[in-house]
Amino acid sequence: MEQKLNHKLAIIQTELKAKKSRFNSFGKYKFRSAEDILEAIKPFLVKYDVSVRLNEKLVDTNIIESTAIIYDGLEEITASALVGVDTEQKGMQMPQRFGSASSYGKKYSLGNLFLIDDTQDSDATNNHGKLKHTNSNTTPIMAPLTMEKIPLAVEYLKKGNTLEQLKQSYSLTNEVETSLLNQIK
Repeated sequence: MEQKLNHKLAIIQTELKAKKSRFNSFGKYKFRSAEDILEAIKPFLVKYDVSVRLNEKLVDTNIIESTAIIYDGLEEITASALVGVDTEQKGMQMPQRFGSASSYGKKYSLGNLFLIDDTQDSDATNNHGKLKHTNSNTTPIMAPLTMEKIPLAVEYLKKGNTLEQLKQSYSLTNEVETSLLNQIK
């Protein structure tokens, strides 16, 4: 029996390991790029007979929408990310500013599609030197589960994972938690 695309995606989300192969020497941390995620996805393409592509469009003069799409010949599932272009960023020409925003958009749309936990990524945890003191007794701050990620979280829960497992990676507002619970009934 042919597997449905949402089942194939759930398997890929569970098995995918995208390594952080890049190093930021200024911040002294490792991070992953869109290219790292795409490289990690390649073994799954033939195995599950799917393709992955990225589309981008300019939705405003300085906002790029990046959409990651997984397709199996019959259906497709998409996830998007909106990224602003910092047109005032010093040290970069305008094409570099758009290129940087484009790279971030691709990375986060792929992360949304494949449920890559951004709390484990340096872009989410790097404090850029702003924290002067840390207390070892503090609880780490989790990235919020946004309304945009709810469909992916619903699929995650429907495949047998628990709300508590989801809460290990994301903080949930009461509204988001209620929405999730209503959708998995």
